[in-house]
Amino acid sequence: MKKPSIIIADDHPLILKGLEDFLKERHYNVLDSAKNGKQAYQLIEDLQPDIAILDIQMPYLTGLQIAEKCKNNQFNTKIIIITFEKDESIYNQAKSLGIYGYVLKEFALTEIENCIASILENTSYFSPELLSHLEKEQVPEELKLLTPTEKEVLKLTAKSKTAKEIGDILFVSKRTVEKHKSNISKKLKLDCKDTSLALFAKEIEAYL
Repeated sequence: MKKPSIIIADDHPLILKGLEDFLKERHYNVLDSAKNGKQAYQLIEDLQPDIAILDIQMPYLTGLQIAEKCKNNQFNTKIIIITFEKDESIYNQAKSLGIYGYVLKEFALTEIENCIASILENTSYFSPELLSHLEKEQVPEELKLLTPTEKEVLKLTAKSKTAKEIGDILFVSKRTVEKHKSNISKKLKLDCKDTSLALFAKEIEAYL
């Protein structure tokens, strides 16, 4: 398969050089690189690369502003954003602009090839670490009602631990664990049966 044409832009010289060298060593067709947003946009306009790998924060134009200009001008270049940001609003903005890739800088060299491969199949790629972080940020409202100990009881319940086993782990009596479970059920308006609590715990285990 023919390697896609690529331009790279980052105002951090070491990151720019590292990424450029990495891709060239793997025989990617890196056309040029830029150190600011204005240069980057000019390269996209002049060279019409298949892919533009852009730092999110650059002088003159940010990666997102460049993506917006490309979208407005109906350029075919597919944008990959590289950033340290794990901010949900930036992630949502990137998706709304049709950005194909969102790679966290700390994983850039390990993920960029997977990202490019996804893009060549017309599939967007977002760093798994970013998606995992955003998932944890979106904590269900019900969990905010619980104390740290109650959350721990719920977490262990999700792992199918009995009241006695939970008590042993938390250094409390079985009766205290049962009391915690009762309080959790009341706060979350669950049926007082253990099965209801166990099912709920399994459903929200990822947030515990």
